[in-house]
Amino acid sequence: MKLYTKLYEDFEEMYLGYAALAIIASSCLGSVAAMLILMNGHGFWNMVELFLVVSVCMGFNAGVLAQLKTKVVFNSLIISLAVSIILIIANSI
Repeated sequence: MKLYTKLYEDFEEMYLGYAALAIIASSCLGSVAAMLILMNGHGFWNMVELFLVVSVCMGFNAGVLAQLKTKVVFNSLIISLAVSIILIIANSI
């Protein structure tokens, strides 16, 4: 919890810079996850995974553009990165 608090305080202090970098990071990881999902096939479960990764990444981007509270944006960033990384690992194996 101490790490989360430290990261959040840093994110909140330099919100504009970190938001721009976070959009790039979320979009890049999301696109890698989408590419790996589509490389594994075009079945129903692949499309569910693709829908999940696209929805989460777009939700984060929309949160930044809608200027939501920094806590909401930070939490959605963590969720977006976690989902993308999990799907990258799941589809790489």
